[in-house]
Amino acid sequence: MNDLEPQAVLSWIERFIIRIDDRVQELTELDRHSGDGDFGTNMVTALTRAKAKLSPAPADAGAPFSSLSTAFLEHSGGTSGPLFGMWFREFALAGQGSPVFTTALLADAARNGVATVRRLGSASVGDRTMVDAMAPAADALAEAAGNDVPAVAALRPAAEAARAGADSTSSITARRGRASYVGEAALGAPDPGAVAVALFFESADELQ
Repeated sequence: MNDLEPQAVLSWIERFIIRIDDRVQELTELDRHSGDGDFGTNMVTALTRAKAKLSPAPADAGAPFSSLSTAFLEHSGGTSGPLFGMWFREFALAGQGSPVFTTALLADAARNGVATVRRLGSASVGDRTMVDAMAPAADALAEAAGNDVPAVAALRPAAEAARAGADSTSSITARRGRASYVGEAALGAPDPGAVAVALFFESADELQ
């Protein structure tokens, strides 16, 4: 399988929901280092709603992401919830009306998603936010698209880049978000939003 058909996208999102549910306590603890400790709960709340909205027969490649985006925009609290909703919305738009996600479509979605989150959240790489994982993943997908790497294979370097970006936030003093209020006290633990982004891309590993 070279491109991601709707059923593969659905499977990817279902695995993401499971991974977040399995790691909710870890994400909550990470958020306690830099926020108010509600990140894990907010993620699970939105993803539970998304799971209920997912169609077993997606109309197109973007349909599962549309359900995911809507759930975050309508049912997730905190600052990061709406940002995730807008990020996933770009994936929904990229796959709308398409029978598959090509690597080029994934790269476009990730690039546009990063641009949207940066604009709305006023964050850049190095600010200790979800952007630190999103941007490297988008760059990896763009490189893969330029090298004609199939979509399923392209998600592996994207996941590796997202994980490296998330891990890097452990040594970054936050300049944006709630973590900016606690400064160096958040050092030593990665940003939970960035970790969630890494888990999202890593959830595609079983599609290989």
